[in-house]
Amino acid sequence: MLHRIGRLFIIKSKFEAFLVIFGLANGAVERGTHYLAAYPGAAGKLLFGACALAVMMAGGHILDSLEHSA
Repeated sequence: MLHRIGRLFIIKSKFEAFLVIFGLANGAVERGTHYLAAYPGAAGKLLFGACALAVMMAGGHILDSLEHSA
């Protein structure tokens, strides 16, 4: 039973990978807007950019690992 539930958390196709990356990007933009409100000026923009960069790095890793597992 645990094996069947565990299979739900495995990314099998590029479509699923892009859905996960889309969810990560939405969360990062939300976090970035909070940073812009809390830290006006260059500091907020820098933190917003760090959020976006983290999603790009994670997305690249997800897509790269998907290609290696196939």
